[in-house]
Amino acid sequence: MGPNLLLTVRGRASGRPRTVPVAVVKTGGRRFVVGTFGDVHWTRNLRAAGEAELNDDGRWEPVEAVELTREEATAFFRDTIPAYLRSMPLAWRALTRVLVRIAAPEIVGDPQRAARRRPVFELRRRAAATVA
Repeated sequence: MGPNLLLTVRGRASGRPRTVPVAVVKTGGRRFVVGTFGDVHWTRNLRAAGEAELNDDGRWEPVEAVELTREEATAFFRDTIPAYLRSMPLAWRALTRVLVRIAAPEIVGDPQRAARRRPVFELRRRAAATVA
């Protein structure tokens, strides 16, 4: 959906840093990541660690990860995602809608189901890095 950035989070079992590409939704001065494929390893690691590092254009930034409640996630999928998609240039909007409809159709069609199946985290800047 948004720009793909690298997220590094400490593994919940190994303690080793794990890096994954994530699509970051930037809107209203806030940043969110969605577990598009559900509650997978990186989402469970992020939930357990509560913090990570985000690489934005070669700069690593320490972030705190706050998981949205089911109600907040429903509102996110219902209100934020459609507005975010409308703000994209037409070509990107069309491509993103096609990709989302293939990979996770409820994100744009059923906000309650999306909130049940796909964790959403807000990433907030934090002062110091502790991921490694």
